[in-house]
This record gives sequence, C-alpha cells and structure tokens, in this order.
Amino acid sequence: MAQEREPLLQSGNGAAGGGAKGSPAPALGKTVLKVLMWAVFLTWAAAIFFYPTKPAQAAFEGWMAATKQSLFGITGSIFLAFSAPILIVAALAYVYISVFPSDHVHVEKNKLKTLCFRLWTFPVLVDGPFGVVSAVEFIGIVLFIVYVVYSMTYYAVESVSLISKFGQISLTYSELLLYIIGIRFGSVGLFCMAFLFLPVSRGSVLLRLIDIPFEHATRYHVWLGHLTMALFTLHGLCYVIAWSLEGNLLGELAAWKEIGVANLPGVISLAAGLLMWVTSLHPVRKRFFELFFYTHQLYIIFVVFLAFHVGDFIFSFSAGPIFLFMLDRFLRFWQSRAKVDIISASCRPCGTVELVFSKPASLRYNALSFIFVQVRELSFLEWHPFSVSSSPMDGRYHMSILIKVLGSWTEKLRGIITDAQEQTRNGSESETGRITACVEGPYGHESPYHLMYENLILVAGGIGISPFLAILSDIIHRIEEGKPCMPKNVLVLWSVKKSNELSLLSAVDAQFISSSVSDKLHLDIQAFVTQESQPPLEEGIVGDEEKATGMFVKNGTTMSGLVGTGDNFWAGMYFAASTLGFVLAYALAQAYYVRRFNVFAWWHLGLVLMLCMAAGVALPGGLVVLLWHLSEKRKAEDDRWDAASPARDGEEEAEQTTNGADAADGGISLAAVKTTRYGCRPQFEAEFAAFAEKAGGGGGAADVGVLVCGPPGLQASVARECRSQNLGRRGWRRRRAGAVFHFNSHSFDL
Repeated sequence: MAQEREPLLQSGNGAAGGGAKGSPAPALGKTVLKVLMWAVFLTWAAAIFFYPTKPAQAAFEGWMAATKQSLFGITGSIFLAFSAPILIVAALAYVYISVFPSDHVHVEKNKLKTLCFRLWTFPVLVDGPFGVVSAVEFIGIVLFIVYVVYSMTYYAVESVSLISKFGQISLTYSELLLYIIGIRFGSVGLFCMAFLFLPVSRGSVLLRLIDIPFEHATRYHVWLGHLTMALFTLHGLCYVIAWSLEGNLLGELAAWKEIGVANLPGVISLAAGLLMWVTSLHPVRKRFFELFFYTHQLYIIFVVFLAFHVGDFIFSFSAGPIFLFMLDRFLRFWQSRAKVDIISASCRPCGTVELVFSKPASLRYNALSFIFVQVRELSFLEWHPFSVSSSPMDGRYHMSILIKVLGSWTEKLRGIITDAQEQTRNGSESETGRITACVEGPYGHESPYHLMYENLILVAGGIGISPFLAILSDIIHRIEEGKPCMPKNVLVLWSVKKSNELSLLSAVDAQFISSSVSDKLHLDIQAFVTQESQPPLEEGIVGDEEKATGMFVKNGTTMSGLVGTGDNFWAGMYFAASTLGFVLAYALAQAYYVRRFNVFAWWHLGLVLMLCMAAGVALPGGLVVLLWHLSEKRKAEDDRWDAASPARDGEEEAEQTTNGADAADGGISLAAVKTTRYGCRPQFEAEFAAFAEKAGGGGGAADVGVLVCGPPGLQASVARECRSQNLGRRGWRRRRAGAVFHFNSHSFDL
C-alpha cells in the first residue's frame, strides 16, 4: 500500500540537488537564480515604468542606434529590451524548479513567518469592486494605477510643450492634441497588455514560480483586461473625434496604409476587444455565459489584427507575454485531444454528479488542484473548471470531481447519466448514455497550504466542500502512512441549504479514522443547514446516502500528462525548443524573405512576426511535445504492467482489509465527528475565537490557517473575521468558488 499511494507533492523528475539539506552549494545556487530572476524582472518593470521620461527615451534611442543594424533590425532591438526579459525570467524559472524542486512539507513552516507570505495572506480589502484583496494584491493595484496616472500626466504635459514647437501645419490645436494624446493612450495600453496574457497561461512556469494558481490569477487578468480595454478605447476615441473634426471619419476608418499604422485593422481589433469586454462584465457573464465564452474566442482576432495595425516593431513591446500564452495554449490543445476513460459516472440522490477519471500514475496533483472538463456531447468548445474531490493519496490511477447541477450544461450532463443508469437497470444498452470527456490540467497551488498549519479551519458553502473532501482524505491518509503532515486540529464549517447535501461527506475516501489517527488528529465538522429548521423525519432511520451505481465509459485512454504543471524536464525542453525555433524562423524570414523581396509594409511585417512565433511553437515545439507524448505513453504502459502484477493485487487486497479493520477495531466514522445545526448560520467570530484559543492552549498565539471555498459573500465574511481577529496575518488563504463550479467559475476559461 505504501507504494500504491504517492506523496502529495513529489518532484516530477527527482532531480538531484533538491535534497541535500544544509549543503551550501544548492543554497547558493538557489540564491543566485533568485537574484538573477528578480534583477531581470525589476529591470524590465523599471524600463516600462520610466519609459515616458526623457532619460529613458534617450537611453532607448542609444540602444536602438547600437543594435538596429543587426539582422533583426529595429524589431529585434525593441524585442530584446521589452519582450526578451520576461522570456529570460521564464527560462531561469524552468532551471530553478527543475534543479531545486521544493520539499514543500518541510520548508513551508518557516515560510509562515516571512513578511512576503503574510502580505500575500492578509486581507486588506474585503468589500468593493475588487472583492477580497490581499496586501500584495492591493500593492499591485496601486502600482498599476500610479503607473497609468503618472504616464498619462507626463505625456499630457509633454504633449502641450511639443505642440508649441510645431510650425505651420494643417491641423488645429485640438486635433493635434487629440492625435498625440491618442498615441499615448495606445502606448500605455500596449504595455498593460504585456501583463494581460501572463495570468491566463494556465500552466505558466511564472505562476508556478511564485505559487499563484490559475484560479487566482484569472482575476488579475480581469482587472488588467478592464484597464487595457479602457486605455485602448480612449485611444480609439481620440482618433475618432480628431477625424470627425477633420471631416474625414469614414475615409480614415477604412484606411489600410502600407507605411505607418493601418487604421482598418485597428478598428477590427478594437471591435473584437470591445465585444470581449462588454460580454465579460459580470451581469452579462452571469446570465449569458455561453455568449461570454464564445465571444472571448475573438482574442485571436484581437491579437492578430493588432499586429497588423501597429506593425512588427511596435507589436514587439508586448510580444514576449503573448508568446508565452501561445506556448501554453498549444500544449493545452495537445492535452485536450485525449478522450479520457471515465471509471465511474454517477448521480447522487441530492442531485450532485460524481465523475471519476482514469489518470496515469505519473500525472501528479495535490488536494487543492482543479481540472477543466469538456463533454463533447454537450459542446465542442465549452470547458468548465471543477475542484478535485479526491486526494492523490486515494490512489495513483484515478481522480474524481463533484459537480452540482446549476445551469444548462450541468443539467444536460446529469440527464445523460441518469438516462444511462435507468437503461442499465432495465437491462438495455444504448449509445445515448455515452460521455466523451476530455480533461485539461490539473492546475492549482504548487504548495500544499493545508499541510502548512498545525491548526486549520476549512469554511465551505454548499458544493464548496469538494476540495475540502480531498484535504480531509489527504490528511487522514498521510497520518495513517506516517508521511509528513502538520495539521493536528482541523475545524470544518460547512453551510448547506438542504440536509440531503450533507451526504456528500460520504465521498471522502477515508471514511473511517483509526484510533492511531484520532490520537494525532482532532477533527471537528460543524454542518449548518440554513433552510431547514429541524431534522427531516427520516434522519436516524436511513443511513448515509448511497450513490447510484456508476457507469463506466471507455473512451480509449487515461488523462494526458502533457500539461505545463507536469514533467519539468519536458516542459523546459518545450519552452527552449519553441523559443529557439521562433528566433531561427524570424532570422530566416528576415534574411530570405523580408530583405530579399523588399517587404516594407508595416502590416505585412507584423504578419511575418506572428507567423514566426506560431511556427516556433508548432514545429520545433510540436516535435518536443510529440516526444513528450511518446514518453508519457511508454510510462503508462509500464504502469499498466505494474498495476496488473500479482504483488500489486495483493497490496490492494491488503489495503481493503485494513480499511475494513479500521471500522471494526474502534475506528470512528467521519459522520461521528459531524455536528449538524438547523435553521442557522455559522457565527465566525465565536467559532474562530474559540478555535484559536483551543489551538493555542488558552494563550491564543497559535498559527491558524483558514481556507474558504464558496460564494463571494462567504469569502468576504470570512476574510473580515480573519482580519478583525488577526487571523489574517496567521495565514488566511482564499479559494474561489470557481474552482468548484459556482457560476463565477465560468470566468476561468478565457
């Protein structure tokens, strides 16, 4: 059994150099890499921030003069200054996570005391348009606001002085001012767009490096999207007004210049951006998610026509982050092609759907992970995120999710499963019950935050209990097997509307807690049924709800391991091959196409740059992905033989015997540690204070970690109490309801 179950977080490659505690060489290497990454990133950020100033402009002009005679020309000069730095940080990040895989369980306890961690986990704002905002997020918001205000103020003052230097021209003062201010809005928007694509690269090594899961990074994309589109809209509006004053609005809108900015592609790009922006607003997205989802695919039109609009060298200001997004999107395309076997698809009487997917043993995840699921019978384009409800300690070859029926997509999915189950009960077979499922991920935290605290509070609303079921199973299994595990006191506060939802607790793999575990773990589950004032009549007569027999769907394969959060070696090779392929493709295009055929049109050069980026990802990058796929396939074959061995069968039988013995030999069930209250909601102030006092032995000085998964209102209430009781500085961490399937979660897939 010890071999059947894997550690929660184990380095994907087992690279040497990650262990060796106390050895000065690895510590020095980690420090050097960190300093290099921070130096490159801060230099890049400073270059963007101070770009409007005259000293920065002078330095940039000197850099252009020194490098523009190269094969890559002005485009290469700008790319090296503003796009290459983020690619260099990504390259160093791959080296860092490969050579120094973190021993998370042992090192995270010290991390609790660091200022940076406390800033990340302390809620500064809990109400308002941004939702719950940590101290670091608040600093980031302030910096972006300062940058935009400072840049536009500097540009406005400079524009007024610049206009006074113009001689006799055909434009009026107002028209000229609108042109100059419009250009400045566009340039600031272009720099903001450089950050826009970084948070939506789901498997990005940069997000992994700073341990920001995609579910959290999505909201940064939303904030940056509002800011970027506001700037681009003002950019276009300035020109529209100026052209109207000139009396040549339609002619300018339709202009597609060879030399200079092409207006018509800019109009098309801005129109696509506005459609994405309007449909992404919360009221629209909430009521018409499909409209939001499909219009957001216009990002391709937005980016391509932007390159046509500004040409290659201006587009190079933000090409680096877009290239990283292309890398992630291409890898996701490869992974999503696999039709995944469904070990079990069932509907619980409370209306919740449970899907258990087959996965290769080499595909690792943790209890805070989530996946994106597509069901082709429902839609070929829609992908929905769901928190994983199983622990990696539950088994090497499967991963499960719980889905609450809330919208049309989930309603149709439940209909397929219930119809198939009904046909099975009637002894008939039909293809109507087939589910062709594809999976992307897993994504999520690099660090197992639930293992960092001796004292842990889990606050869930409704189906938000899903990730916490995985956490409970993970903690119990780790203690059973003697693996590193910090939690000793765990309090679960779970609010549901109806009592039939409480049966979801039976989805936990570790249903019984042995006496050896109960001696080390104090678990208290407090359930609150808000819309029922008393227990139903059948309570105490009917046992735990039994789910219907699950249907097995054979689609041909397990989940693909081609994910950015997977094998670090192959992910690094994919990045390196694609980047070098892009550089080589652009060099060849410059030498044998642009110069040979005297290509000078800005939009044409922008197209060449985009095609070279795509070629670098698809050709050398695609070859690496193919080799990666073959490697994963060979590993899966080896695992299949290993799983079928007699020794493995004996281990599984022993595991089942052990689980049964837990129930017979004084083990207590999870239901026994659950207390249910009807007609009320949790009083966080009293619950948190009592738990903190108990955890601190009466002194109240214990570190308490609080994780919340539920609607925004629940998150705000919990964050407010954490801040007021000073629990925030002791390790508050938020999980969005979107990681499960609350409707806000649909905004993840952009």
